[in-house]
Amino acid sequence: MKAPEKWAGHHLAMIVIGAVIVVACATLMRWDWLADYGDEIAAGLWRTIWILAASVGLGFALAVPFGFVQVTGPAWLSWPAHGFCTLIRGTPLLIQLWLLYYGLGSLFPQFPWIRDSFLWPILRQAWPYGLLALTLSFAGYEAEVMRGAFAGVPKGQIEAARAYGMSRFTLFRRVWLPLAVHRALPTLAGETVLQLKATPLVATITVFDVFAVASKVRQDTFIVYEPLLLVAVVYMILSGLIVLAFRAFEARLPVRLG
Repeated sequence: MKAPEKWAGHHLAMIVIGAVIVVACATLMRWDWLADYGDEIAAGLWRTIWILAASVGLGFALAVPFGFVQVTGPAWLSWPAHGFCTLIRGTPLLIQLWLLYYGLGSLFPQFPWIRDSFLWPILRQAWPYGLLALTLSFAGYEAEVMRGAFAGVPKGQIEAARAYGMSRFTLFRRVWLPLAVHRALPTLAGETVLQLKATPLVATITVFDVFAVASKVRQDTFIVYEPLLLVAVVYMILSGLIVLAFRAFEARLPVRLG
């Protein structure tokens, strides 16, 4: 059998198996609870998506300078950046989340000037601490990715840009950063998927995301498998969309590495 025919047969078999699983789940499991929890599921899904998008965007914005200074210096900036990455990558995200929420979050009410400020309606909620923990975690891991990407940019292209008379900022914006991002994109796609899988941890500090909704359904109805299966499908779909988005973005980039 030729290779294309073999792959076509494999894909067809996977489609058939998937269709059988979907039909079995639809006919043999209970889904009547969906009508009662539809609004909560939609709200939890939206909360999961925006927490993911915000933490990835803010985390990457921090990761770029943290990774860059580790390559270029000076030492008084590179060492703290390296220490931050080591701390974040060396400790569990759940511990970081609880330290921020139960530690930092419990200190704020002790200061009257914080309770009386315009920030208190935000700081008294759980989601800012979940967002901060996920942002710092993503920044710590992606800073190491960007450090390797910045270090891997060919020195000849940097020297050529300098010889052309580019300023440091222009060189960074037009040469160094695009080349580094292009190198890091496959890893960034995988790390974004991992970040999505880390978002259910915010449910441990009462943030009502899609996983928390599934837990509520289990507690209210004693239906165990169906809510978890629904959440698994949701995360699979979101992961697939993330991968497709990164591939489309990578295909559109004008930069090509030799």
